[in-house]
Amino acid sequence: MRIKKIAIYIVLTIGAVTMLLPFFWMISTSFKTGFESLQTPPTWLPAKLQWHNWVAAWQAAPFTTYLINSVLVSVVTTFGQLFTAILASFAFAKLNFSGKKIIFSILLATMMVPAEMLIIPNFVTLSQMKLINTYGALIIPWLASFFAVFTLRQSFMSVPDQLYYAAKIDGASDWKFLWRILVPNAKSAITTIGLLQIIGSWNAFMWPLIATNTESMRTLPVGLQAFSSESGISYPELMAASTFVILPMVILYLFLNKYVIAGVANGGLKG
Repeated sequence: MRIKKIAIYIVLTIGAVTMLLPFFWMISTSFKTGFESLQTPPTWLPAKLQWHNWVAAWQAAPFTTYLINSVLVSVVTTFGQLFTAILASFAFAKLNFSGKKIIFSILLATMMVPAEMLIIPNFVTLSQMKLINTYGALIIPWLASFFAVFTLRQSFMSVPDQLYYAAKIDGASDWKFLWRILVPNAKSAITTIGLLQIIGSWNAFMWPLIATNTESMRTLPVGLQAFSSESGISYPELMAASTFVILPMVILYLFLNKYVIAGVANGGLKG
């Protein structure tokens, strides 16, 4: 038994080191000189902390604008997606209507479609709506997600139907039952979905790059292109910019990770 525990600790340690090593390298490189970042063999720690890399990285592009755009798009898409998912999940979990199983099966099949296949149809549709290079192009395609609906439906179905019928007998409307009973009961699952969505929206690169063409509409991940040019890449500044791009999501996860763990433990993310 002791050998088994030691083996588990070793495996977990190796896994943790493997996962954290790239982040350590990124932060370490952000404090190096340009020469140190290209040394062979590489040096793990900078000889002297180059704090000016962070200032230069922030000033290399309009990162304040990128930050505002990223925050706005992430918050709006997350709340919009949660709202549509909550309503749809309630319908599939508690309401009876014609074609319910067929509609659910069709929507479930859409989860098998790679996101890359939707880029061209979305771009063409938004172009015809004159929404390219607007917040609408960055927000509208992501206001609904069947993954979120599927996940919340599983959580809502864990609430007994008898409770729903009892609430109806007592005169509670579907709207009141949804927001006073189902939503509080599914808090962990909703928080997990919201966290996954806000991280996905914050880190999105391909769609914002395609759907926008001016700096005033760019988001933070797209802004990292500012450090790549024909003359080369400034790795210390790029790593500094990458650090303050991912730092908000790391902090957010640290505050909400207990809800993510609770959501998985309670079956909120079980298929």
